[in-house]
Amino acid sequence: MLKLPSLLLFAALAFFPAALSAQPGNTNQIGTQAIAATPGGNFVGSMACKSCHEEIVDRFFKNPHNKSVVSGKEPPDRTGCEGCHGPGEKHIESFAAAGTIIAFPKISKGQVLDTCLKCHSQTLSRANIRRSSHTVNEVVCTNCHSIHNAATPQRLLAKTQTTLCTGCHLNVRAQFSMPFKHRVNEGFMNCTDCHNPHGTFQPTWANGARPRHVENAKANEEPCMNCHADKRGPFVFEHAPVRVDGCMACHVPHGSTNSRMLTRPVVFTLCLECHNGAGNLGRQGDGVYTQLLRPHNMASPVYQNCTNCHVRIHGSNAELRFFR
Repeated sequence: MLKLPSLLLFAALAFFPAALSAQPGNTNQIGTQAIAATPGGNFVGSMACKSCHEEIVDRFFKNPHNKSVVSGKEPPDRTGCEGCHGPGEKHIESFAAAGTIIAFPKISKGQVLDTCLKCHSQTLSRANIRRSSHTVNEVVCTNCHSIHNAATPQRLLAKTQTTLCTGCHLNVRAQFSMPFKHRVNEGFMNCTDCHNPHGTFQPTWANGARPRHVENAKANEEPCMNCHADKRGPFVFEHAPVRVDGCMACHVPHGSTNSRMLTRPVVFTLCLECHNGAGNLGRQGDGVYTQLLRPHNMASPVYQNCTNCHVRIHGSNAELRFFR
């Protein structure tokens, strides 16, 4: 039989670990929510980290974040190692005890985002990151960026940009292997030439639909116009789908089995999606006619390549029907 003092001591020993684990900042959570760090104490400077992390500190002068050190203008909570990992005094005094420093693999996705946005929230290019589809699906900064072991000299990417993006977007990787494609795999262009992985504003084309992270170009146009400037206009006679629906009404942006990355294998089958005489299309809502002054026999190869005659199909300054 245990005496009363022994029984009380046993109960206290059983209670205190549970009480300690219930303190704020020390909760053990399952899944992506690991042990939350609660750094404290004073800021000691990045050189104090060198005694244990010599290799990282020696390489840090090549890191873009090193400008926070060399400028000499930033406060301690935004300078060097402690700008991201928090004050290091308790971490050093406790000989690197768990929970005394912000360790990114052990904190939640939301905490990672909050830590990075402490400095990287001023630019418009990252203004929509909290509502972007990447953040909604728990893809945060450290999933794409490697601060200390970057594979690229720019943007501190964990892998080369094409490998990084297509590692998740497998359907796009397959499209870049099509016969007609944008030359991303060859290094001629990158995903970020058209997309902003941090999120975008509402686009001004495609009736306000939101393509996946597609960036607006100059004058709030599609990013296609950055390279295909001859299609920009303005034209005296505009082709309505180009201005309203956008390039993807006719083209597959990443790659296609069809010439010119068209959505249809034969040109006239693409044109007939709109020019079919059906209602609810055209300026008067009575259909876009296929038979105008002359009949178009679609069974004849002469008429099956519409752009043989309508050469300025994206818009013309001289002819209503885009003949020139």
